[in-house]
Amino acid sequence: SSAGLPGGFAAAYRILSAMEEAGRCRRVYALEGQGAAQFALPGALDMLRALHVDGQARTLATADPAQPYGALLPWTDAATRPSRTAGSWVTLRDRAPVLYLARGRRSLITWDTEADALTDAAQSLAHALRGQSVTLQRIDGVEVAIIPVDDVRLAALTAAGFARTPSGLRLRT
Repeated sequence: SSAGLPGGFAAAYRILSAMEEAGRCRRVYALEGQGAAQFALPGALDMLRALHVDGQARTLATADPAQPYGALLPWTDAATRPSRTAGSWVTLRDRAPVLYLARGRRSLITWDTEADALTDAAQSLAHALRGQSVTLQRIDGVEVAIIPVDDVRLAALTAAGFARTPSGLRLRT
């Protein structure tokens, strides 16, 4: 994002183009649908490819520049609209969002209903939040207290270390 950058992206683009001509960076097509206004240092794409493990979930702060949803890419359909706010988290698997934990750590949005994806994502989220106080009160806009015990989302969260309490699902740390 070029917000707060003097001259906006146009000024940065001129500098990046000059750096490209000098061989200090190169034009890349790293994010699909974002056109040719993308630049990277030599070897950066190779490093990113080496970090990616197919099928493995990764939890990031939603405001993290490495997390493209809500900035470069639109959020996929969800019951509640996620946002890139401080204190919120998103878990990605195969480059797609699976879980979104809202700021305040009381509301969770899920996108995937496949048990393995949810379990992997819940494990990643629990690992990222280790040592922090988390009590989920709503999942996909529904109060945890009225979600059936055999729900696949609850099973995945329970396997990751969440425990059902009268106030919701609490992460045991």
